[in-house]
Amino acid sequence: MSPRIGVASWYGPGFDGHPTASGEIYDQEDLTAASATLPLGTEVMVTNLDNGRSVELRINDRGPFVKGREIDLSHRAARILGIVRPGTARVRVDVIRTPSIRTASGGRGYFVQVGAFSRAANAERLRQRLAINYSDVSVEELSAGERRLYRVRMGSFDTRDQAQQRALQSARLGLPIVVVRE
Repeated sequence: MSPRIGVASWYGPGFDGHPTASGEIYDQEDLTAASATLPLGTEVMVTNLDNGRSVELRINDRGPFVKGREIDLSHRAARILGIVRPGTARVRVDVIRTPSIRTASGGRGYFVQVGAFSRAANAERLRQRLAINYSDVSVEELSAGERRLYRVRMGSFDTRDQAQQRALQSARLGLPIVVVRE
């Protein structure tokens, strides 16, 4: 799928704690987004074209409902991309993965993501650093449009609570940790 270029905005305080189109409760500090056209559960890489910052997100809601906007970001995603203050920015949206049919058990489970890199060597260095303390660290290669990304993850975990516990344990390393579900 070709990258989409358009305007991103963000939403948060008025929607925090309310159900999203996917049925989950919206948390403005999760790395999620709303799209009018992408399937719920789609994983995307959003890049701010003004400053080059990127963030990986999961589509869990519908919107934006303002004409001419491509995607609505959670507050946390907007903060990472540097668009909270201006409110909008031109972005590129690359689809990383579309949702697949889930098994009765709900899929692969939860993972603790501790980094995403454009260079495999950087991801491997972090994996080796974490492997000293954790046996379930892996590097996963992804294609985002024409870009290659390397995610460093721990898991899988059966429940979000188990993943959250690992995230808290490893947060002492000062890494940007995110719990994701597949």
